[in-house]
Amino acid sequence: MAMWDKIKDQAKTFQQSQGTRGASGSGQGSHGPAGGGRTGTSCGGSKAQLIGMFKSQLASAKNELKSGAYRDASMAMCALVAAADGRVEPSERQRVEELIVSNEVLQNFPADQLRQRFNQHVDRLLANFEQGKAEALQVIAKAAKKPAEARAVVQTGMVVAGADGSFEPSEQYAIREACTALNIPPSEFGV
Repeated sequence: MAMWDKIKDQAKTFQQSQGTRGASGSGQGSHGPAGGGRTGTSCGGSKAQLIGMFKSQLASAKNELKSGAYRDASMAMCALVAAADGRVEPSERQRVEELIVSNEVLQNFPADQLRQRFNQHVDRLLANFEQGKAEALQVIAKAAKKPAEARAVVQTGMVVAGADGSFEPSEQYAIREACTALNIPPSEFGV
């Protein structure tokens, strides 16, 4: 629970800094605290709230997230999260696929491209986990050139990891490894 609170605070701070950066001028003063107070007051559903926050952060960057590097890295990230515990049930694979193709930002790309890349990574991870993981992390690392894309890849992973309402230690570990590959401090995402 404490970890989610920590991430929530960081996401809130991040969102406020995004907000204040975007809203320069008259509305700025009322914008920050009002938005912040709303998020901070309710503890219930903090995970769902947090996932919602990552989703909205991703959505606000949708127009910048159109590169092949982001597409490929986020599919590798989703596969790493799905296979984090070393296995992927068919139902889980299908659930993650649905999350991917319904994700607002990922709709920048054709669904069949996304499915193909995601499944390719999952198959490799299941065939040989260490080798598949090394390959996925190499693909993820290619997004490091653009910090905004790199963060979006991690946020995409967080959205997928938290979608089932639980955030397993193995999923946290996968996200930490991706952060390392992208030169982002994992603490930024509370993992």
